[in-house]
Amino acid sequence: MSFETFLYTFFCGRFVGKDSFGNKYYCNSKDFCSEVAKRWVIYKGEIEASKVPPHWHAWLHKTINEPPIDYTHKYNWQKEHLPNMTGTNKAIFPDSHPRSNSKKAKIDKEYERWIP
Repeated sequence: MSFETFLYTFFCGRFVGKDSFGNKYYCNSKDFCSEVAKRWVIYKGEIEASKVPPHWHAWLHKTINEPPIDYTHKYNWQKEHLPNMTGTNKAIFPDSHPRSNSKKAKIDKEYERWIP
């Protein structure tokens, strides 16, 4: 967070809610449902846009008016949001990749030469 964002949040920001990742959401209006209110997020830790869950993303981009403070999944098939893990130790690799944690047997020779 830059110093300017800190000052703007301190003087003009109204705390709206917090998500499961610890990100805090603010707006600059007493009526946080207002169409003209500015909305922003202060990330906990590294600034990574994929850490914003879809329901908070919808509120930030004014797709929905009410902030999803006590959000729960509607359906049992819905999973919890995960940020992008590319480049981290939790990244997922295909079974054929050397860094894969797959229990499947590694095949030394995956491809055979084809001769017509």
